[in-house]
Amino acid sequence: MAVSKQSYDAIVIGVSAGGLVALTEILPKFDKDMTLPVMIVQHQHHDSDDFLVRYFDHLCRHSVREVEDKMPVESGTIYFAPANYHLLVEPDKTLSLSTEARVNYSRPSIDVLFESAADAYTDRLVGIILTGANSDGTHGAARIKKLGGLIIVQDPETAEAQAMPMSVIKHVQVDHILPLNTIGDFINRLNQEGYSF
Repeated sequence: MAVSKQSYDAIVIGVSAGGLVALTEILPKFDKDMTLPVMIVQHQHHDSDDFLVRYFDHLCRHSVREVEDKMPVESGTIYFAPANYHLLVEPDKTLSLSTEARVNYSRPSIDVLFESAADAYTDRLVGIILTGANSDGTHGAARIKKLGGLIIVQDPETAEAQAMPMSVIKHVQVDHILPLNTIGDFINRLNQEGYSF
């Protein structure tokens, strides 16, 4: 049987409780030559400042930016949703912000990002669900999977809060369940080699 290769155009990450530790384990590991843009929803208090952007811009080899409305997606850039705004990917691969109602009690909502990104990138999207204490991201992960994308879930045994990864594992046919300390290296290999199946 021939091995097929799939390459990807973007990564979306959803994370909630325990996110600072989890993202600190992953984002600084990305190789300098990684070209995939990364869009992140981290649940945070509605009046949080831009601490996450400043913190990770200092730690990472890549530019880290807080999303502004109508911002184009650029390769090798890490984007964070601002507090109290949903983050969406438009069909033309620009990023938009919305103050529509909370989804899963959250704004920004992981589902909103994942579902819009799935529609924009179809089978060329990687979705990653990390630690979190609710089920946000489950519907979005299902949408990514339905359109042919790749789903990676943090092994709940390595998560500060297990509910979010466990919900996705329960309801979605995930591709990989990985310990936290291996996800960064996996993404580097994916960026360099694509994905064999």
